[in-house]
Amino acid sequence: MRTVPAVLLVSLAAVGPWIAPHGVDEPVTAPYAPPGTDGALLGGDQLGRDVCSRLLAGGRELIGTSLVVALIVTGLAAVLGTAGALRPAFGRVVERTADVLMLLPAVLGILLITLSWPDGGRPAVITAAVALGVPYAVRLVAGAAAPVAATGYVEAAVAGGERLWRLVVREVLPNLRSTLLVLFGLRFVAAVYLVATAGFLQVGPQPPAADWALMIRENGAGILLNPWAVVAPGIAIGLLAMSVNLAADALAPRTGRKAVSVL
Repeated sequence: MRTVPAVLLVSLAAVGPWIAPHGVDEPVTAPYAPPGTDGALLGGDQLGRDVCSRLLAGGRELIGTSLVVALIVTGLAAVLGTAGALRPAFGRVVERTADVLMLLPAVLGILLITLSWPDGGRPAVITAAVALGVPYAVRLVAGAAAPVAATGYVEAAVAGGERLWRLVVREVLPNLRSTLLVLFGLRFVAAVYLVATAGFLQVGPQPPAADWALMIRENGAGILLNPWAVVAPGIAIGLLAMSVNLAADALAPRTGRKAVSVL
């Protein structure tokens, strides 16, 4: 049941642009009009556009971008962390590099990468989020892979001359399914916040795009006139992060004494 909120929210965001009652760039009421005015369920934003319509249309790009970031970060961390556990010399290089990158503040990293990227946009945001997410993920995977790499069957495979990529893919990663699934959920949540931060800093999506983080920034000045223009996208971002994290935890394979059968 813990996967239901995430499925519903992601599905709603996916179909949101088609079920929005008004166009996302269509002024339908007065700026910062209260909820219910002129058919605007959540009122109007700073230009009189329907907040509800922009809320329905603003989640798809955020979810898509965060999903891409989480997949790339988890995949890179799985390969680098496992390879580092199997090859200690390589692992030390990976860990030292990760330690250096972890010293970079998130906001500074986003600004450095996105502002130096030609034309900026979502590719720059994805690159920044991946660069900031991989160091933490690598350390987690390396710590989980180290005990597996020291087991007898992996040592036997190494002694048998198995290549590194086969050791990573066939011997170690199948034993890290639970760790990787939880890591994916955590990195998705982190990606949501990083992508939202980029949108708030206006180094990602640009006006007049319908984006939850951009909505918060654009309507901050009128929060006392129509709080829903800021509160609604903020709640949506928080619910998305929490629901996906709960879903990833629920889908992770359970290990423990109950999973061990007595022969």
